[in-house]
Amino acid sequence: MSTDIPAQAAPRKLLLTTRIPVRWGDMDYYGHVNNTVYFRYFEQARVEWLEGEGYTVSPEAEAGAVIINASCTFLVPVNYPATVVVRLYAGEPGRSSVMTWYELYVEGEDRLYAEGAAKVVWMDPRTGRSVPIPDALRAKVS
Repeated sequence: MSTDIPAQAAPRKLLLTTRIPVRWGDMDYYGHVNNTVYFRYFEQARVEWLEGEGYTVSPEAEAGAVIINASCTFLVPVNYPATVVVRLYAGEPGRSSVMTWYELYVEGEDRLYAEGAAKVVWMDPRTGRSVPIPDALRAKVS
């Protein structure tokens, strides 16, 4: 499975760096950001990237990105208050999919707090079937 490839072993291109404030409600019983929220941070970076490239992220869009798998390795707990810095990378695209990787840092610190991956597939929401990645997007990630 392609998400088992260590991020540093696969060719990848930095596409976006974004900053997201940690909200009090992001924390769990143990006083650190809940594991599920990391996926939301990665999702936010992905949406910012796609919208920044001019693609509408909406069920009404003619075609768009969906995730068929996702993973996260939690290295250091994130605590409130903080701002996370998410770096989004992509690999070489296939016909309808592209592998994406995420690095999550806390602003002002150099250590890696979490790393993740998600396989993004371009899909026609009317049919539920994959379609080719748009040429302009393919050019950006290649």
